[in-house]
Amino acid sequence: MNFAESVSYLYSLGNEVLAMKLGLETVQALASAVGNPQQKFPAVHIAGTNGKGSTAAITEAILRAAGFRVGLYTSPHLISITERIRVDGSDISETDFARLATLVRQAGETLVAEGKLAASPTFFEQVTTIGYLHFAEHKVDLVVLEVGLGGRLDATNICQPAVTAITPIGFDHQQYLGNTLAAIAGEKAGIIKENVPVIVALQPDEAMQVIAARAQDLKALLISVAGESFSVESGNAGQYRLRYRNYNALLNLRGRHQAENAMTAILIAEQLRQLGWKLDQQAIEIGLSSANWPGRLQLIESPKFPTPMLPILIDGAHNPAGAEILRNFLAENYAGVPITLIFGTMADKAAIEMAELLFPIAQHVILTQADNPRAASPQSIAEQTKTLRQDSVCTETLAEALLKAADITPADGLIVVCGSLYLAGELLHHFTTNVARSVLPESDCAI
Repeated sequence: MNFAESVSYLYSLGNEVLAMKLGLETVQALASAVGNPQQKFPAVHIAGTNGKGSTAAITEAILRAAGFRVGLYTSPHLISITERIRVDGSDISETDFARLATLVRQAGETLVAEGKLAASPTFFEQVTTIGYLHFAEHKVDLVVLEVGLGGRLDATNICQPAVTAITPIGFDHQQYLGNTLAAIAGEKAGIIKENVPVIVALQPDEAMQVIAARAQDLKALLISVAGESFSVESGNAGQYRLRYRNYNALLNLRGRHQAENAMTAILIAEQLRQLGWKLDQQAIEIGLSSANWPGRLQLIESPKFPTPMLPILIDGAHNPAGAEILRNFLAENYAGVPITLIFGTMADKAAIEMAELLFPIAQHVILTQADNPRAASPQSIAEQTKTLRQDSVCTETLAEALLKAADITPADGLIVVCGSLYLAGELLHHFTTNVARSVLPESDCAI
């Protein structure tokens, strides 16, 4: 298969969430069939509801600053599937992706033909195995792995972790993970391994009790951000300075909440140092101040955007906890600025709860949908939220929503696009193809 064929094949397996099969048996069989590449490198394994991607990005930046050859596996992608698999900051090439996708496909089809599997491995199982193979081929020193969904039964959970971490837990994907914080925490805590240290971000008590019990049962050292004292100071353009012990760094990622993700990454690095990895304070501070994670509180403006030119804040907030973070960020950094909210979410997400947090802060609300089979229609969102907002405008595409926003937003206003990482990715693709420029350093716009 060439690259286009490999992507087409993977997408033919079904939406990675809707066609998902939780469980490790298939991915274990698939990995074994291609030589168990996941056993050829240690990992930092990160689960959580919110912040796991940012924490992974910061951790990877710290390790790279220390001179290690680092792999990074994240999901979903924003523009290209190659973004999910990175070595030393570079996406896997389309050529390598196609070659490894062909190998993995053939292995899966052979397992089915031999009766060892009842059905082909899923999209996520195959992409994860492609990642394992790429990291093994490049002989990385360590891989930072972001869990796809949950943890206990996620395809990433066959890795060999040196350290695990759990970022803040909240309500999301309840149909798969359970309807209580305790149940969700139990799934996330499934990545904890015997005698492997686990770093835990600030958690609701109900979640923390489950995580602590699991760590105790497995004799895993638990280090909690809640036990550390740190301070956060406002900087410019929504960035914040973190002070912790001797650390002093202006975080590259926007938002006060990134201080907690940074703390989790610092504690991961310090545990790795305890295990013999050479990670000094300078490398950690460089990583904190250089980490990049597009689509999360990313501020851009486009010279080709319809007049008047307006700044656009993109945020992949896709659940109530993420929406609350976005609302707090806007209240702290854009108080008094007229905001036009372009909002679109997936049909299985808590649209009403997110709208309750975000709609009141907006002067205008435009509803739209991402080009994704899971996307909620703007009309369905309008119906669900009609008691909150009677003047919402429905648009069928993001392009239409952008044109409407340009027409109704005052010259001193801000357009905020949020509700889904798929929507964020679609917008970034729009700006990439239209030669957008970022108000962040140029590298921060690269996908």
